[in-house]
Amino acid sequence: MTAGQNNKVVVIGSGESGTGAALLAKKLNLDVFVSDGAAIPDRYKELLIDNKIPFEEGGHHIDLLSNVGLVLKSPGVPEESEVMQRIRESGVKVISEIEFASLHYSGTILAVTGSNGKTTTSGLLYHLLHTAGLDVGIAGNYGDSFAAFIAKEPTPFVVLEVSSFQLDDIDTFRPNIAILLNITPDHLDRYSYKMENYVASKFRINMNQEEGDHFIVNGDDAEITSYRKTHELRANVIDITAGDYENGVLSKDGQKFDMAIKGRHNLFNARCAVEACRILGISESDIARGLATFRNLPHRLETVAVIDGVEIINDSKATNVDSVYYALEAMDKPVVWIAGGTDKGNDYSAIEELVRHKVKALVCMGMDNSKLRKAFDGKVEKIVETQSVQEAVKLAKSMAEEGDVILLSPACASFDLFKNYVDRGEKFKLAVFDF
Repeated sequence: MTAGQNNKVVVIGSGESGTGAALLAKKLNLDVFVSDGAAIPDRYKELLIDNKIPFEEGGHHIDLLSNVGLVLKSPGVPEESEVMQRIRESGVKVISEIEFASLHYSGTILAVTGSNGKTTTSGLLYHLLHTAGLDVGIAGNYGDSFAAFIAKEPTPFVVLEVSSFQLDDIDTFRPNIAILLNITPDHLDRYSYKMENYVASKFRINMNQEEGDHFIVNGDDAEITSYRKTHELRANVIDITAGDYENGVLSKDGQKFDMAIKGRHNLFNARCAVEACRILGISESDIARGLATFRNLPHRLETVAVIDGVEIINDSKATNVDSVYYALEAMDKPVVWIAGGTDKGNDYSAIEELVRHKVKALVCMGMDNSKLRKAFDGKVEKIVETQSVQEAVKLAKSMAEEGDVILLSPACASFDLFKNYVDRGEKFKLAVFDF
């Protein structure tokens, strides 16, 4: 693609997506410039310098955006930001990085979205296809951006983890196989606090699909079901419901597949991935081998250690109540639960019954634990609080007995005490082995 009659491309935002878009534009011999309102992280700045891509940071000079043929918007840039308002007023065409990348890719796209489970499902699907011998890559929110993937040596198959932010500025992006896992309230500040706007954004993954494509959806999800009542979907729609995995993920002859990941929610995730594999003609034996050997990324129901008969699990990625629901549902032992952080307007009522039945003690870890304590006061026998991960682990160990589980599953963002959920999870693991 070129930028029409104007060969000048401006990338707004320099994170993984923005830098990847700039690298692909450079490879296509476009006149590319990167503009970021904040400081550009060193690893991305080095890539831009090494590839002789001009950039600015710490603010946008609007005059530099004149005579632009195309703007590539990074997913982290809010639509209501001043720079985007000015760009929209100018009438310059704006597309997302995944849209730009897809215009230069001729292989098979398998795209995964949803409020929860995207990374696990994308990683599992990639593993199943790779184990089966397909020449497949993985990109999007998992590893390289889609554009960076194409700027290198793209494979004939690619699994993409995509967010609603990435889907917001697509025009022609069309997955051959799309998976919509679930839709629960998240990021509503980006959607005028209207759930219907967020739901519509997720369904954009199907926007350009045609009859020969496949759309795998959660047939039990209330928001998905409601949307489908008033919107016609193209492609071959495949519903995955509880009946498809309530007794485990089964092979075509009814045998239960062995799986290395925990939780009923992961049975659903796996069932979606298996369906995608079957569409591509992957054999049942290859699927079985892949399911048995898959290991999830860290910080997602990750068993850290078993100490004195107590299993310690790091689920730091669980930054909302819905994720904690799945984590607690997966536990089959008494739980000492470590939770807390930056509250995102959480409604804890959805997990109240699970907490009553499964949690024996709660360690609140955050700068302000008042809402968490209030939600579970009288529902959990022991509640303590701390602002230290080391102290949280120490307290949890003192309350856990042989046969229990210590579960870090925060239900909150990490920014009060940590850089991000990864930092929280890594410091939790270090603290586990410090005692």
